[in-house]
Amino acid sequence: MIHVDLRAVTQPLGILRLMASVLTCMAFSLVASVGHVPSPYWAWCMFTWCFCFFFTFLIVILEFTTFSGKLPFAWDDFTTAFAVLASIMCLAASVIYPTFFTCDVCYRQMGASVVSWVCFGVYVGEVTLNRLRPGGQIRGFLSTAPGVMKMLETFLACLIFTSLEERQYSGTPALQWCVAAYSLCFILAVLIILLSVAQLTSLFPFFDKLVIAYDVLACAMYATAVVIWPLFSFRDNGRPPDCGYLCSWDKLVIVSVMTILNLCVYILDSVYSVRLVLCSSTERS
Repeated sequence: MIHVDLRAVTQPLGILRLMASVLTCMAFSLVASVGHVPSPYWAWCMFTWCFCFFFTFLIVILEFTTFSGKLPFAWDDFTTAFAVLASIMCLAASVIYPTFFTCDVCYRQMGASVVSWVCFGVYVGEVTLNRLRPGGQIRGFLSTAPGVMKMLETFLACLIFTSLEERQYSGTPALQWCVAAYSLCFILAVLIILLSVAQLTSLFPFFDKLVIAYDVLACAMYATAVVIWPLFSFRDNGRPPDCGYLCSWDKLVIVSVMTILNLCVYILDSVYSVRLVLCSSTERS
């Protein structure tokens, strides 16, 4: 039976979630009051604050009504994973927005940037409290190092997609391969996350080994993209003198950097997953 649980909003964890809801609402309200900016980075920042607000407030409501206990997945694993993801997203928005959209007299933009940084700190506090809560460690894939790295991989892929423009790769098969690699790895990572959250991994025998195979494949695909993308993007293509601030050429650089970072994450994920499976096999034998 569902009833109201006041502890969901009076305990430190609940208070932090309420603060995060208010702060994210303040951030996107301040930015929205300035007006729309036709930039994918502006849209990404707005999406970040709206996404974090919606799910944080939803978590508060579900715990306040105790409906969270009726859901068919590991609730603590989900909330911890979301707090980690929200921390990463708010950190990115806190860097991107003031870098590209503030000025010396842009007071509302500066206010939104400050609020976003505070919200990042609140989510970090939530992650810390989740790790320090009594009763032992949180069990679940998304709360483990491989789970966190899976979320980081999808997040970096989202930044890549935000920076991509069709004219950058259309007509060039090598660059189209890079976009296909980004897309395939992103889809498979999201699928792994969804299966883990829904606790459906038991339906797939050797799921751990399938995940390792995906990690190795993603490493190989990103390794080719690390070489191909800058090679074909910057060959005979120097930065135009009239490029301005954050033009298409700059976005090519951002894609290159994010590709390198994501390759590093995939390598770490692969090494950690292989080591984890080997240690488990050794213990069973």
